[in-house]
Amino acid sequence: MQNHILDYLENIVKVKPDKLAFVDDKEALTFRQVREYCRSIGTFLYQKGVCRQPVVVFMNKHPKEIAAFFGVIAGGDFYVPIDEEMPAGRIELILQNVKPRVLICDEETREKAAAFHTDGEVVLFDDIAQTPVDGEALREIYDKTIDTDPIYIVFTSGSTGVPKGVAACHRSVLDYIEQLSEVLEFDGDTVFGNQTPLYFDACLKELYPTLKFGATTYLIPREHFLFPVKLVEYLNEHRINTICWVVSALTMISAFGTFRTVRPQYLRTVAFGSEVFPIKQFNRWREALPGAKFINLYGPTEGTGMCCYYKVNREFEANEVIPIGRPFKNTDIILLNERNERAAEGEEGEICIRGTSLTLGYYHNFEKTNEVYVQNPLNDAYPELIYRTGDLGRYNEYGELVFASRKDYQIKHMGHRIELGEIEVNVNMLEEVKIAGCIYDNTKGRIVLYYVGDLDEKEMATALKDKLPRYMIPNHIIRLEQMPFTANGKIDRVTLRGWYTNGR
Repeated sequence: MQNHILDYLENIVKVKPDKLAFVDDKEALTFRQVREYCRSIGTFLYQKGVCRQPVVVFMNKHPKEIAAFFGVIAGGDFYVPIDEEMPAGRIELILQNVKPRVLICDEETREKAAAFHTDGEVVLFDDIAQTPVDGEALREIYDKTIDTDPIYIVFTSGSTGVPKGVAACHRSVLDYIEQLSEVLEFDGDTVFGNQTPLYFDACLKELYPTLKFGATTYLIPREHFLFPVKLVEYLNEHRINTICWVVSALTMISAFGTFRTVRPQYLRTVAFGSEVFPIKQFNRWREALPGAKFINLYGPTEGTGMCCYYKVNREFEANEVIPIGRPFKNTDIILLNERNERAAEGEEGEICIRGTSLTLGYYHNFEKTNEVYVQNPLNDAYPELIYRTGDLGRYNEYGELVFASRKDYQIKHMGHRIELGEIEVNVNMLEEVKIAGCIYDNTKGRIVLYYVGDLDEKEMATALKDKLPRYMIPNHIIRLEQMPFTANGKIDRVTLRGWYTNGR
């Protein structure tokens, strides 16, 4: 039984040392090179006396950034990834929270890092990666590591505007990778096309299975996602056969007619998550790739990546929602109603997670941790934590779990309880619509719809009269040339609210 996440690297370098592990448009690292960098960085941190502490990795998306993550773990520490994409104010809040003694940078980020308000030492990856390896020290660190020690902190958005640092440990990540790999059937021939930024936990789906199987991960240049045809050509050029992308990245390809020009030739596994996949767009993908496997994944950062999966095995009508299916092995999902009781059959309840997949909680924030990592109300016999996701779900007639909405997407409007997600689903069913997002103006009591598509606002209002009851029809309908997205690919509803407040 493995207790250390880097066991994957140690095992694979014995059998595939010179195979390409991580590749971008400028550089490629073999497993041997990754291990060498990893051990040098771990030694550097040991010599600095930095152990069991957060180490910030502030580098551009690059194979060496991944090697830096592993080096931090080898040194007995836990990495905190940040990126130039992040607003400077957010980075400062993160640094205030973790108070790092060391920030690992590259040439492009060093100057910005030096300007941060932190006492941490700024070091260059290329410098510390030359540190002579102290194998005895690394072995001692390894031997003292236990599987509940943290390996990373990923920061999510906080409701108060202060980001929350989710700390994950070896055991939860190992368990996740083992279950995910079995469900998605990764192997040594898997070629990943990475879409997500490396400062999100979503990249776990590629980083650690690459080590486990000796697969290869291509870090797709960010700008390719602005040009769908070029993106698909990139997938074909590198024979990428597995993608685990957010829904918006997939819909960008299908909604703009890309498949009429070029289709992915090698894709055999398409996993998706983060938001509900509009059936119209999903069916275009299935038509383009009739031989591929499609898997819907669901899970919060606090549950170590993904905790539920559904292998698409039937056709879906335009008004249906693809289920999130069932939990991974060694994970339990409990639906709790408003009385903290198990939801009845067919009843909606809050999705709560139980098991090894739970992360350790929020770094330096016991108050927020204790709000959502709570005692299982169904168990009064012994301490047992569950994580309350804030998501609502129900079981369908097939016994599959279906995501219904966020609790905070439920609104009370004109005396009716409304799911904003239901409005979005109906808008996305329209042939002329590419993507849609709804917000609610609590102050004025108005439903606001933003969308990208070929209908004008009047045509949209007319179309929705045939689809929605009067009380669900948006009060304001606004057409956009382009939908704003967060860095991890979700519709940026905070930006939409800001636009509405400012009269855009």
